[in-house]
Amino acid sequence: MTHNIAILGASGYTGAELIRLIAGHSSMQIKALGANSKAGQRLADVFPHLRHLDLPDLVLIEDIDFADIDLCFCALPHKTSQEVIAKLPKALKIVDLSADFRLRDPEEYAKWYGNKHAALEQQEEAVYGLTEFYREEIAKARLVAGTGCNAATGQFALRPLIEKGVIDLDEIIMDLKCAVSGAGRSLKENLLHAELSEGYHAYSIGGTHRHLGEFDQEFSAIAGRPVKVQFTPHLVPANRGILATIYVKGDAQVIHETLKNAYESEPFIVVLPQGEAPSTRHIRGSNFCHIGVVADRIEGRAIVIAALDNLTKGSSGQALQNANLMLGLDETDGLMAVPLFP
Repeated sequence: MTHNIAILGASGYTGAELIRLIAGHSSMQIKALGANSKAGQRLADVFPHLRHLDLPDLVLIEDIDFADIDLCFCALPHKTSQEVIAKLPKALKIVDLSADFRLRDPEEYAKWYGNKHAALEQQEEAVYGLTEFYREEIAKARLVAGTGCNAATGQFALRPLIEKGVIDLDEIIMDLKCAVSGAGRSLKENLLHAELSEGYHAYSIGGTHRHLGEFDQEFSAIAGRPVKVQFTPHLVPANRGILATIYVKGDAQVIHETLKNAYESEPFIVVLPQGEAPSTRHIRGSNFCHIGVVADRIEGRAIVIAALDNLTKGSSGQALQNANLMLGLDETDGLMAVPLFP
């Protein structure tokens, strides 16, 4: 059986990544591509690397007929996404890649994103889309909210450790490096080559990054009490990839065994041998996340490092993984491509 798919926001990086992944899927067919800013254009003119695919032209979202669409991916900016999703057919399955439905508390959304939520009915039914930890809920959901790419990276490294109580919850420091595609495709002065290349810098310093809302929500729920991590993201002059270096208080061997046991049956999470550190070059273009644990020279402390591709496992790959579950398909379909190297 072939499932008909629509992608809204198809002219952005995550939209292009969805198209690339679905092109290798055994039972999905793209029937509609919405991209208001580039409506009327051929996909080949917007993304020449996809010109070999037989795909529909880009159209206005309001011109899409959803009658024959089984599932819709929304790769739109936050605030725009909730407004669009509120108007979509009530029975349509949706995977949202924006931030609009990640936070369960509307007041928390307003705090972190600066505007009131405009789709409270949909927000109440949304399931948080970190696949490995919400599998059963995702399979039954109509609307799934994809995680932030930074939030996913940190959670893969820390959730099992918090759940099993093997680290000090008040001693978590996360230093995260993110590639420039995580900032989206729209033109921004600070993302020009001359402004970004040959250096990197910290941003959202001091606890202002929006993905902290997800960390607070998820880690506190697991622990049963408030958990706040110290988190500083950095923008690096690379196209893809996130590397999170996390400093924790706990026994490195116990931490490694806890992660290894938690992910031993997961197809996309790879826990490296103890003492080995992951690299973004080894997961590029794939839906894999590599995690390493190294003992610190200070006794009783450890360094947990996680690497994933922000466009794939951190966004579009995760979205497709969720969509597979929602449609009753093999969770790995379209996602087992080997990482690109070099």
